[in-house]
Amino acid sequence: MDKIEKHDNTEFTIDVQALAAENRSRNEGLQVPYDPLTGEGCCGERRLVSVPVAGEVWLPVPMLSEVPLDMLSDELTYQKTRIKYDFEYWCATCATVRDKVSGRNVKLRLNAPQRHVLADLERQRLAGKGVRMILLKARQWGGSTLVLMYMAWIQLVLQRNWNSIICGHKRSTSSVIKGMYTKLLQHYPKQLLDDDKPLEFKTFEGNTNAKIITGRDCLVLMGTAQVDDVVRGYDIAMAHMSEVAFWPSSTMRNPEDVMRSVDGSLLVGGLTVEVLESTANGIGNYFHNEWLLSVNGETDKHAVFIPWYEIEIYRLPVDEAEIADLWKSFDDYERNLWRIGCTLEMIKWYHEKRKSYQSHHKMMAEFPTNSTEAFSTSGRCVFSLSRLDAMRAQCCEPLAKGELKKVNGKWRIIDEGKPRLKVWKMPTTDRLESKYVVGVDIGGRSASADYSVISVIDCHDRICETVAQWRGHIDHDLLIEKAIAIASFYNQALLVVESNTLETHASDGKSAYLLRRLKDEYSNVFRRKTEPHGFKVGFQTNVLTKAQVVNHLVTMVREGLLVEHDSDAIDEMSWFEERLGGGFGAIDGKHDDMVMSRGIALLVNHVYANTYSNCSDFPTSSNSTPTDSTPLDTVFTNQ
Repeated sequence: MDKIEKHDNTEFTIDVQALAAENRSRNEGLQVPYDPLTGEGCCGERRLVSVPVAGEVWLPVPMLSEVPLDMLSDELTYQKTRIKYDFEYWCATCATVRDKVSGRNVKLRLNAPQRHVLADLERQRLAGKGVRMILLKARQWGGSTLVLMYMAWIQLVLQRNWNSIICGHKRSTSSVIKGMYTKLLQHYPKQLLDDDKPLEFKTFEGNTNAKIITGRDCLVLMGTAQVDDVVRGYDIAMAHMSEVAFWPSSTMRNPEDVMRSVDGSLLVGGLTVEVLESTANGIGNYFHNEWLLSVNGETDKHAVFIPWYEIEIYRLPVDEAEIADLWKSFDDYERNLWRIGCTLEMIKWYHEKRKSYQSHHKMMAEFPTNSTEAFSTSGRCVFSLSRLDAMRAQCCEPLAKGELKKVNGKWRIIDEGKPRLKVWKMPTTDRLESKYVVGVDIGGRSASADYSVISVIDCHDRICETVAQWRGHIDHDLLIEKAIAIASFYNQALLVVESNTLETHASDGKSAYLLRRLKDEYSNVFRRKTEPHGFKVGFQTNVLTKAQVVNHLVTMVREGLLVEHDSDAIDEMSWFEERLGGGFGAIDGKHDDMVMSRGIALLVNHVYANTYSNCSDFPTSSNSTPTDSTPLDTVFTNQ
């Protein structure tokens, strides 16, 4: 046992011999035999059979179920048959690429990350419903090459007249694609073609962005994110959309428009393919949104992430004699890489590579260990993305959806029209168990405006839980009615209304009336102290109070004191940032209404709860209002 000193100066012991033995075991587990010619270690279900012209080989089960072995009587028949069922074999015998290290032309032998992605592509293809994937990747392992070659295999071997489109974020993408296809066709084994027609990559009908593979009559369309002009007029069977996170977005054109154009031309089923792949480029953009939807099972695309440690080149040799010192040099993050299964060779590479970056955050953006790290590139997100990721485990479908209405004197949730109220837990009358606070963030009336949000928070002990939410666009008078109804439904909950919007427009008479109505119709409403000795209904958000709201919510999230059931609210937290010029808010094009309605309710609850000696004295009775002794009166003043 060797004694190792941790960075916080506390000591612990580690069995270096056990560490070395475990590392050897992990490395041995990585040395899986792989030979695409014999089929050993290749993806998909395979069976070891003896073929006279090839010896013992691992062939795909679909091939064995459709082709009798005695038909494979000569080597050419064997090769031409096998390439129709075995992509990895086709790569190793037919696909010529440029080796990045040596610069030589070589046959494509898939690395571990490429085989990871291929396994998913093949699983979908063999299911017969078409391939749909969103691929989040670390750098430099050949993800784009794999997708391009997979589509080329379908065009050259499986289907004729099967058009594809390949779209990148830079114009240089076209020249790269042209070069890869030209090399592939120039070196393609002529004896494995179905007929004697030569394979060439030629311009189609004078359109430099459209190439045709002669001999197969397959079009390959090439473009940038302006691709909708390229697609128009063509039937597309396969689409490879590259570095989607970097596609530009403007008022004239955005990624959503491009994808709508592509999807409108894309065939469905069978051998169709659509792959969106990219390294990450921050949160809240089209690629990030599509990733979240796919992870949540809300799109037809399967989400695949490739972490840096799966890439074989990201490893450094480790001598067992250096293990003790090496382990001592690791910090807690690097030791956690060991706990999740990385080898010391992987961690040593990571440790050394970090030295070339100004911060660990920048290292994580380039070489992410998980998808959360991959997206945290802006560095200004207010909330811990790893904590938000963990919170998603408690997201679930609501118990009920609809609108709250009184039926025969009792509140009922009526499911009609477009339900905007979501309820995860019904109110309980046990005051020791639940203390409800309702936060209201007032938005606009039109569909393009900010949303109005009513959040119901159940604050029991130190843990707070979102139990209901109303979100939509509505006239302000109707919003106030709904807020009062929902607060009444939840045991006369403390109602906290962010009143900036109403106070800004108070001169129109109607807004001033709504504030008076709120005070007159619902007594358990939050009021703030105004100078010199008055009170005003509503929570006013200003530079001071917004900072207090955000900082308290950050603490709640960090300490695991908030249970959130709505994944949309967690999405809002993920793009809620500290702005370079100061202040807080959602990134451009996104909303933060759910964040603010929860934050305001939680902060007011926190200050109220700490006013009283016992949490059971939390003011939920219809007669409770702030008094001069309430700390809220001094904290939340007009600025």
